[in-house]
Amino acid sequence: MKVLLGIGGSEDSFRALEETIERAREAGDELTIAVVDNPESTMAVEEVRDRVAEELSAVDFDVEIQVLEGHPGSQLLEHAEREGFDRIVLGGGETSPLGKVQLGSIAEFVLLNARTSVTLVR
Repeated sequence: MKVLLGIGGSEDSFRALEETIERAREAGDELTIAVVDNPESTMAVEEVRDRVAEELSAVDFDVEIQVLEGHPGSQLLEHAEREGFDRIVLGGGETSPLGKVQLGSIAEFVLLNARTSVTLVR
């Protein structure tokens, strides 16, 4: 399976990175990590890319890292369609005190507009 992990610098996205790498290794999936500019994150794209590369150096798994420019949600969807990914994985989804899931703007956009399966890692 071809999996696209979108990561924008939130702690949720780095948690999704760890879980997605582990799952992809176990399942034999082909994983690509797309670093996007998240307006809700204090980390610059270069910092996110460097942290992803650092975490990947600790595991023995071949992963492609790409930087997508422009509107993050749109770029993730366009890239997934253009490259034929089977699944998009995103981190996010805080639970409110009332038990409702609160999504970030990128996750919400992708979930509402994707034509492929989307996995939200919480």
